[in-house]
Amino acid sequence: MKNYAKFVIIFGICMAAGIILFVIVSGNKGKSISVSNEKMLILNDIAKDAEEKMDSPDRFGEKDYGVDFVVLDNNEKEVYKTPGADGKTAGIVGNNERFTTEDAIKNRLPYKHVIKDERNLGTVILLDSPEEGLADYKFRLVMGMIVMAVLFLAGAVIYGVYIDKNIVKPFDRMQSFAGKVAEGKLDEPLMMEENNMFGVFTESFDIMREELSESKKREIELQRKEKELIASLSHDIKTPITGIKLTTELLEAKLNQYIREEAAKTGTDAADSTELEIQRDTDILDKLDNIYKKADEIDSLVSDLFSATLEDLGEFKVNCEDEESGVLSEIIKKNDSKGLVVESELPKLIIHIDAKRMSQVIGNIISNSYKYAGTKINVEYRLKDKYLEMIIKDYGPGVSRDELELITNKFYRGKQAEADNKEGSGLGLYIAKSLMVKMNGELICYSDDTGFEVTVLIPIS
Repeated sequence: MKNYAKFVIIFGICMAAGIILFVIVSGNKGKSISVSNEKMLILNDIAKDAEEKMDSPDRFGEKDYGVDFVVLDNNEKEVYKTPGADGKTAGIVGNNERFTTEDAIKNRLPYKHVIKDERNLGTVILLDSPEEGLADYKFRLVMGMIVMAVLFLAGAVIYGVYIDKNIVKPFDRMQSFAGKVAEGKLDEPLMMEENNMFGVFTESFDIMREELSESKKREIELQRKEKELIASLSHDIKTPITGIKLTTELLEAKLNQYIREEAAKTGTDAADSTELEIQRDTDILDKLDNIYKKADEIDSLVSDLFSATLEDLGEFKVNCEDEESGVLSEIIKKNDSKGLVVESELPKLIIHIDAKRMSQVIGNIISNSYKYAGTKINVEYRLKDKYLEMIIKDYGPGVSRDELELITNKFYRGKQAEADNKEGSGLGLYIAKSLMVKMNGELICYSDDTGFEVTVLIPIS
């Protein structure tokens, strides 16, 4: 603010100087008027002398009046003129014409009739017009106004430059900086310039940027640690779940063996053994089967959570290799535990995939159809450009059109799935789509009245 006050004082001094100069340049009005009055008095003196000298024109030269004049008789003939009058009269009427009173009137020259004994002896015409002083004053006034305008304009320009440099541009930089901070761009500092009126604010803004940057780094680090913890827990949970599944399978196998041994002792055949197994241990087998299914569901959910967390951490690796297309049939058989998949003829070619991740993609799609449709699943293949199209279609209720773009989003579950209280995490199709993108392929969902369809574009080697 001190620099601004200095500038205002300098600007005020310039304006005062301009006003003083204006007064000086245009301050000769009184002098011009007094000069004009003096000339009129001289004209009266010449006219008075002319009353005595009209008959003797040579006598007009006896006295120097300090002005140029012409004396005409009552017939408009020239009686006398001063030596300097030739050029002035010639400029009015031309060198070959006679100067008259009418010419004086037209050119607004002061004149006075010479009257003696009530007779008009002639006319005295003063060739120096009093309007010349007024014209000079007007010229000085105009020049003074021009000078004043130039000074004001220069002052305005200087003031504008000062405002632009010290207020407008710093404010624009602060506005741009605030926009970058809002966008999360916290690495670029706000530069501080000397004599900046917003210096304190600029420094405060930059301190705020640094604090926000540090806070964001801490937040990112905490989020990373949180995701690493989830990934670690997900991985660790899979071990006991696998143990539960294996234990359940072992108990079921031992129970079946016990039933067969008991059946052998009584001499019953295999059919009777099966009937006896159902009759005696149905409740136990059902519970073991339920334990296995729940453990399998937990295993699937934990696997999806683990994969999604690795994706967030950027650690979800895909290692693509050339594989024979027959690997797709093997993957389908591995994941079709209910035997609902009907596969069409598979073209023989080489595809470029990560077989382990492709198994995850197809497994998630088939698992979704099991859960939400429960119908047969048709798998067809088509060649399209540099891709093998794998079309997986079920005949369930499908999803609405407004949900098609959302079902591959993280944690999104369809409205129908929520209404039916279907268990799930909303990660299956998200992971499948992410994996296909990493394998330079694509996953496209489609739904109509006939069911739900997923098209997987697999790169051909």
